[in-house]
Amino acid sequence: MGKHGKKLSQQQQQKQQRREQRDSEKNDDESQEEEEEEVEEEEEDNEISQSPSNNDVPSKFLLYQQSVQSPKGDISYLQKFFLMYVGGRMPLHLQEDFCGTALLSTEWLRTDARRTAIGLDLDIEALKWCMESNLKKVGADVYSRIFLFHGNVLEPLQATLVNFDPQDLGQRITLGDCQNGPDAVLVNSSTQGSLLGVSHKLMKDTRLPERDIVCAFNYSCCCLHKRQELVLYFKYALSILNKRGGIFVMDLYGGTSSECQLRMQRRFPTFTYIWEQAEFDVLQRKTRISLHFNFQNQKKKLRHAFSYSWRLWSLPEIKDCLEEAGFRSVHFWMRSMPNSKEIRNIDGFGIGRDIKYEEVTSFQQQDSWNAYIVGVV
Repeated sequence: MGKHGKKLSQQQQQKQQRREQRDSEKNDDESQEEEEEEVEEEEEDNEISQSPSNNDVPSKFLLYQQSVQSPKGDISYLQKFFLMYVGGRMPLHLQEDFCGTALLSTEWLRTDARRTAIGLDLDIEALKWCMESNLKKVGADVYSRIFLFHGNVLEPLQATLVNFDPQDLGQRITLGDCQNGPDAVLVNSSTQGSLLGVSHKLMKDTRLPERDIVCAFNYSCCCLHKRQELVLYFKYALSILNKRGGIFVMDLYGGTSSECQLRMQRRFPTFTYIWEQAEFDVLQRKTRISLHFNFQNQKKKLRHAFSYSWRLWSLPEIKDCLEEAGFRSVHFWMRSMPNSKEIRNIDGFGIGRDIKYEEVTSFQQQDSWNAYIVGVV
């Protein structure tokens, strides 16, 4: 009786201890949930507006240029492709489609005083930021050699000319008179007072040189979701290239990691850049990409600074569409990228930046790769 009663007492004590432990764990979980909610609320409080009037943080366009783009590297390859597949002359006339802030075009103009650039984009805010920020840093000479157009790449001839502030414009020339060098015809000074913002002048009514190179970078062709749209765009690109020889160049990414949820970030001195890839629809080959920026000193966040709905085209699909559009030959230049699981949190551009592109005729699937696709007239 006594032993049995002692055994019951021990069992009751053990049960009581287990109950107390469960209650303690429950309280810890509730406390952790409350802390997470507080963090989320704090993050929401720290999120900042994308309004261009917000002077507390850098412009989202500047952040994009610093963390995503590498114009000097792109131009180096553009020149290499042109000399390899066309040759006989230096490329002078560039059209940058989906140009955004036209950073590539601006850098193109720096490299040779004879060069001209045409930019086309649907985002008027980005184009105006280019004029206010990028072009003002390279001197008045640039104004005479660049035209920016606001419009859709699928209806490019209806795109409208974006004009410069008349105080910065000075005497501007038409690119149509620059095909043989920087010799210029002056714009009628009586029209300069109206040269501000988007004009009513269409691309189809503007004298422009035949382009030596047309490019569409930053995976922008993924914004075109239908095959007929892609072929239509490629046909337009072909139509404006110099008949003596020209190239169309676009970039594309892929690999097994491109077809799943993915979040990667790169740390820069004053901010962290975050690439967020949503679920991948294998039937439509569509995904949603969001770019975020976290500011280290101010502990603020700029979420969804840029968001894109993309169809991830395959390399054979791009080749077929370019050939259907009429390009004489198509070439692939590819490079392997570091495994996405190993570079989810890196400093700056990380270990993949110095990997060179090589021309290939076959390429085994990998976790991650980048490609330049070159269509030759």
